[in-house]
Amino acid sequence: MNHLDADVLVVGAGPTGMLLAGDLAAAGLRVTLVERRPHGISNMTRAFAVHARTLEQLDARGLADELVATGTPITRMRLFGRPSLDLTRLPSRFAYLLVTPQYEVEHALERRALSTGVDFRYGTELRELNQDTDQVTAELTGPDGTPLTLRARYLVGTDGVRSAVRTALGLPFPGSSVIRSLVLADVRLAQEPEELLTVNGVGDAFAFIAPFGDGWYRVMGWSRTRQVPDTEPVDLDEVRAIARRALGSDFGMHDARWISRFHSDERQAPAYRVGRAFLAGDAAHVHSPAGGQGMNTGLQDAANLSWKLAAVLRGDAPDPEALLDSYQAERHPVGATVLRSSGAIIRLAMARGPLLRTARALAAQILDTVPAASAKALGMISGLGISYGRDTRRVPDLKLREGRLYELLRKGEFVLIAPEGTTPDLPTSPTTPARLIRATWTDPTRRSTLLVRPDGYAF
Repeated sequence: MNHLDADVLVVGAGPTGMLLAGDLAAAGLRVTLVERRPHGISNMTRAFAVHARTLEQLDARGLADELVATGTPITRMRLFGRPSLDLTRLPSRFAYLLVTPQYEVEHALERRALSTGVDFRYGTELRELNQDTDQVTAELTGPDGTPLTLRARYLVGTDGVRSAVRTALGLPFPGSSVIRSLVLADVRLAQEPEELLTVNGVGDAFAFIAPFGDGWYRVMGWSRTRQVPDTEPVDLDEVRAIARRALGSDFGMHDARWISRFHSDERQAPAYRVGRAFLAGDAAHVHSPAGGQGMNTGLQDAANLSWKLAAVLRGDAPDPEALLDSYQAERHPVGATVLRSSGAIIRLAMARGPLLRTARALAAQILDTVPAASAKALGMISGLGISYGRDTRRVPDLKLREGRLYELLRKGEFVLIAPEGTTPDLPTSPTTPARLIRATWTDPTRRSTLLVRPDGYAF
């Protein structure tokens, strides 16, 4: 085999790429992370919601508490003007939605990735990739335009909607635009909204306002009467008008430092794996911003894939191909579900005719009054209800003799929980761990055994 520059080459230094790269480097692997942008984390971000399951994943990396300190938890989510979802019911240490800008998530993940030894290459763009049975070869252009070749055992594309990796693999990205002519603006407000996260839809318009936490606010809006191409200029008066229509007030918006127009697609790659190359995050799936699930889904893609790649590269997987294939089997259905759920929310928000508006009101009423329906919706949006078939489900943050489960998971290994004084046999499967942490139930009456994967799911 030729000299390899890295065990894994990650293309794209957004949240998904940095979590993945940090995990792999923490497992003792050589990781190179390339990003076409110059170094510097922009505050021009669309994501503001960090859901409970993502916070649990960040807790398993020692990052959750510091991130929570940067934002504000909210305990109710409004859908279509009604206080529909009570987040305090979530069975998690993080029974809320954390409102914090995406760049705070990126700061935390970048610090971790650097501390674990990830080799960052900014201003470096993928031009071509090839692979054989042993390695992936990436042809890149460096910051000064100089051609660069990097070789790795595996490559992961986390490079967003316009993924160069997905294009190089020849994968289609089927789907369509779910909503056009969305406007974004960063503004100051003369009047502070009553709710931290302000959102509403009235059929012909909807709007969303969230705070950065430093006196600036992010506004997103849409109006049925203003459907124009992304290239059409947008000014603050247009943003104000949409907010007044959807929210009843523009809250005295002024001093916009940035305004943009964009559209939102619903798309999903048919395959998340092609040989030694993988896709994760927006490179694999993209959907409407409704529910704030985009960044969260990508981070959970990374958490699912990282331990599997680490196990294969460290020689810990009895059946490497089956283990790597399980990434597609587990995460592709999740991506499809998120497309459906976020699409349903945005279509109801845009509902125009009396039939659809009646359906929207009925859906909100059901979520507000039927516990089983709201619990299912909470599980989907928060990520806590996601499971991988009947036998692989999320494990909450159990209190064990050795400490909290998610503190033990910070070592990136399996955790075997058993009654005190027992040494249970492990099942033989593609995910049987070669190394693990042994832990003990605090309740002496519990006689069961639980094997928890590094991503917090159990068999």
